Amino acid sequence: MLTSFLLYAAVGAIAGILAGLLGIGGGLVIVPMLVFSFTLQQIPAELVMHLALGTSLASIIFTSISSLSAHHKHKAVRWDVFKGITPGIIVGTFSGSWVASLLPTQVLKGIFVIFLYYVATQMILGKKPAAAREIPGTVGIFGAGGVIGCFSSLVGIGGGTLSVPFLTWCNISIRHAIGTSSAIGLPIALAGGFGYVLNGLGTENLPDFALGYVHLPALLGIISLSVLTAPLGAKLTHSLPVDKLKRIFAILLYVVATRMLISAF
Repeated sequence: MLTSFLLYAAVGAIAGILAGLLGIGGGLVIVPMLVFSFTLQQIPAELVMHLALGTSLASIIFTSISSLSAHHKHKAVRWDVFKGITPGIIVGTFSGSWVASLLPTQVLKGIFVIFLYYVATQMILGKKPAAAREIPGTVGIFGAGGVIGCFSSLVGIGGGTLSVPFLTWCNISIRHAIGTSSAIGLPIALAGGFGYVLNGLGTENLPDFALGYVHLPALLGIISLSVLTAPLGAKLTHSLPVDKLKRIFAILLYVVATRMLISAF
């Protein structure tokens, strides 16, 4: 148990540093590392991906609160946008966790692999969407929240990879897009974490100390260090060549995605 906890703490530490340093969502690191960790512990293969996604979302609850607080202090959160998009986010994220509970682990791996390839390509190209329109009305922003929430739930992330481009496209400054995205990550994590707990209850062959599809020892290990190392990563951005590191990390994502794709078949 101690060895496992230390392994999970290491996952959290690495995820926190990379999230702070490269501005990426912790889920991009947490999910594949948990898949590797759970496989090492011989957790049934059909449950590995569900547990990794659910645990990742649950861990984001704690990191998003810290990030949200920091951005709010700098007045970088558009609370009007947050209020408008949150209902769709909650419905979409909870629905996504339900859909994930019905999908086999190979399909979930495939979805995550495609997402990793997409993120890696975006990091290498460095392209950002041009501001082309305004924030949509009630129905439009609800639909956008639903799509962002559903996909975030399926890949175990806080949604920044999707919400920041969407908000930028809607003519919101990058500073406010990032700050508002950090706020949006909280309802995604809450609804997604709860959804994975609820939809995993009663599942056969769950490991000890699993609450639905959330693995509690892994959750505690991750949050024990990720909250501490994220600020460290942010400080390192001022002394390290971040653009070069992003390209290196993108190559690593390609490798991780390819290995996960091969293991799915």
